[in-house]
Amino acid sequence: MKKLVVKNKDACMACLSCVNACSQAFYKVDDPGKSCIQIVEKNGAVKVNTCIQCGKCARTCEVGAITQNAKGVYMINKKLCTGCGKCAEVCPMQVMVPTETTTSKCIACGICAKACPMDILEIKES
Repeated sequence: MKKLVVKNKDACMACLSCVNACSQAFYKVDDPGKSCIQIVEKNGAVKVNTCIQCGKCARTCEVGAITQNAKGVYMINKKLCTGCGKCAEVCPMQVMVPTETTTSKCIACGICAKACPMDILEIKES
C-alpha cells in the first residue's frame, strides 16, 4: 500500500509549506482549505493530518466514485463524483477537500513531502 506518512511528528514547525504546496499543485492557490494535508494546533502541540487510506470515504460514496487503485491509494473519479461531500464528512483525518462540484483527496503524489523543509514527510509503499 502506498501512502503519505509522517516520519517525525515532533519536528513539524507548522510552517505550512506542505499545505501550500498541495493547494498550489491542485488548485493553483495558497489556501489551507484546499489542501489534502492539514496542520492542526491543539493544546500547544502541532499535529500533521494525512490521509491514512482507510477507505471510509469509498464505503460512504453512494455513486461509487471512490475506488482503490493497485497501489492501495483511494482515488476519486471526478466524472462520477457529484460533490455531495459525504465522503469529507466521514474522513477521520479531515483531509478531504470538498468543492462546489467534486471532492479531492490525497493521492500520495509526494508534492508535500518535497516541499517540507524539515523532511518529516515521505511516501511509503508496503
